[in-house]
Amino acid sequence: MRSFPKHVLKEFPAEFAIFKKLNTPGKIQDYLDSIGINFEKEGETSRSPLMVLRRKEAHCIEGAMLAAAALWYHGESPLLLDLKVAPGKGDGDHVVTLFKQNGYWGAISKTNHAVLRYRDPIYRTIRELVLSYFHEYFLDNGVKTLRTYSRPFSLLPFGDKWLTSTENLWEINNALDKSPHFEIAEKGIMAKLRLSHPVEREAGKIVEWKKE
Repeated sequence: MRSFPKHVLKEFPAEFAIFKKLNTPGKIQDYLDSIGINFEKEGETSRSPLMVLRRKEAHCIEGAMLAAAALWYHGESPLLLDLKVAPGKGDGDHVVTLFKQNGYWGAISKTNHAVLRYRDPIYRTIRELVLSYFHEYFLDNGVKTLRTYSRPFSLLPFGDKWLTSTENLWEINNALDKSPHFEIAEKGIMAKLRLSHPVEREAGKIVEWKKE
């Protein structure tokens, strides 16, 4: 695996100096939790890690790419995981960063909600990890929407420009969206899912950052 590019650290020392401190998945998650949510007030974005570090805000895939970059800095593979919802339900996909410790998978996640967050490395397979999100992924009416998930998606084929680009990274977004995805269960099973309980729905409305 290629090492994290040294020229990035030389060109942007002020921004990327934080990576030295973010030497565990937990610390990376703590940092993501400390920055705001990108509400995309001026239109949709897909900001690079550099732009996230400068603006101190991110939405899920922006946070995921920042976390992947921090893991890469410390010698780990920069891997994303796409969680895709049923079309036409009014819900949005979610992207997390994968990491592995002692043979078990975990995930780093940037979200504004009480659920769909960090996962400790206790999952033997990617599918096990994905299923931990299934019952938390529902609409305000209780309909569960998570349907498919990608295989681990490496950012290494994209070189290193994605780390510091001042342009939106739509190429990565589109490639992740079009990458192979796996069904969680057969359609017949998904058609008979029980609605989430009203208490769960109410808890799901809790947000960390309020839109001004």
